[in-house]
Amino acid sequence: MDSINSLIDGFGTALTPMNLLWAAIGVLLGTAIGVLPGIGPAMAVALLLPVTYGLEPTGAFIMFAGIYYGAMFGGSTTSILLNTPGESAAVVAAIEGNPMAKSGRGAQALAAAAIGHFAGGMIGTMLLVMLAPKVAELAVDIGAPDYFAIMVLAFIAVTSVLGSSRIRGLASLLIGLTIGLVGLDSMTGQQRLTFGSLHLADGVDVVIVAVGLFAIGEALWVAAHLRRGGAPPIPVGRPWLGKDDVKRTWKPWLRGPFIGFPFGAIPAGGAEIPTFLSYVTEKRLSKNKNEFGKGAIEGVAGPESAASASAAGTLVSMLTLGLPTTAVAAVMLAAFQQYGIQPGPLLFEREPDLVWGLIASLFVGMVLLLALNLPLAPVWAKLLRIPRPYLYAGILFFAGVGAYAVGGEALDLVILLIIGLIGFGMRRYGLPILPAVIGVILGPNAEMQLRRALQLSDGSVSGLVNTGFSITVYVIIAILLAWPLLKKLFLRRRESVSS
Repeated sequence: MDSINSLIDGFGTALTPMNLLWAAIGVLLGTAIGVLPGIGPAMAVALLLPVTYGLEPTGAFIMFAGIYYGAMFGGSTTSILLNTPGESAAVVAAIEGNPMAKSGRGAQALAAAAIGHFAGGMIGTMLLVMLAPKVAELAVDIGAPDYFAIMVLAFIAVTSVLGSSRIRGLASLLIGLTIGLVGLDSMTGQQRLTFGSLHLADGVDVVIVAVGLFAIGEALWVAAHLRRGGAPPIPVGRPWLGKDDVKRTWKPWLRGPFIGFPFGAIPAGGAEIPTFLSYVTEKRLSKNKNEFGKGAIEGVAGPESAASASAAGTLVSMLTLGLPTTAVAAVMLAAFQQYGIQPGPLLFEREPDLVWGLIASLFVGMVLLLALNLPLAPVWAKLLRIPRPYLYAGILFFAGVGAYAVGGEALDLVILLIIGLIGFGMRRYGLPILPAVIGVILGPNAEMQLRRALQLSDGSVSGLVNTGFSITVYVIIAILLAWPLLKKLFLRRRESVSS
């Protein structure tokens, strides 16, 4: 009850005219920046840090929260329409959203994403209000073996459900893990796959990898096919969700937050893991399995709802523990320190107006985001009417700008082109893109958690399965791996009994 009373006081702070203005500016900036390939919410918040020096802390963090949610939705817009994610959490939206756009249902995909963000953000923020202390307690108890088990589950899940075969999914994952190895070994300091380049000692930034594989790879693939003949115009379609669409999406909208929120609260990859776990879940539960890969609306609604809820989960660990679980949270933590505020268990006592005003502004931001983007869905969908050569030239330009903005080095553009050529080759040979991106994002972290778990157990492999949580996760992994074989055996037995 104290939380509800504090939240009501927070609304009193968030609904002041100036704070409403900062929330609206944050949502608009976040959406606009999220639409640009490669410039995600973390970079947006980082770029705007100097701008907020003159603002009082509450207004600054309300604007940051608006940027965070807005950029996540903006990233899904280009992901759906152009197969070019604006940031890593929008990667999964491309799998079903882009085929929907190509079949003339881009507006429906964007509407499903907008409502999914609204539902996920609302439910996730309510869970933040009610469960913050419990989730923070859980996050403290999870150790290295548990983190490693979660990441192995992520690897197995993504290679099992994507692509035309598990072998291709595994090959794609190995490409991503190899790119993730580039740089200095975090424990020994040895160079790995740097080819003597000091620039590569820090590794290849995940933004460059995602933009290269998706944006550059897609542009080269389209260009290769345009030479053979002009692509037919893509119809925009009717700009609303039909009765059948709502029937298929309302359950994914409600399921997504309960997958996204817990993962957002623990340092296990931010929104990337829950989005594709939500995708896996929806594919398993859907009555329209044959549509997956061709434009199933459930594959947009569930992951987008999970992504939005994970953003609320991220704030749990940051506010109650001072533990940033994503790049955005790390930048926001730096912003707190800029104002001389230290997030942690005492933050709710020392800065109640700021904390509860920030949480209340999340509800306000969700309403603004839905009000802004739902009517704009058919407008965004009309991007598809731009002639392909101009459209993809623009994508290449913004992809180059985004990659150069990461480090300000010309070599980043060369790396972007090389990774784009890899993405082109993957499309040519039918390898799914997502496992490679997941491998780059989670590979280094998985390696670190594996080493840490083995160090704690003096090199014994039993140290990887010494908790109930990790054992449970490995049982789920075993079921995932054995499921196709068990399914075949079950069908054979069923056929023999019937005959």
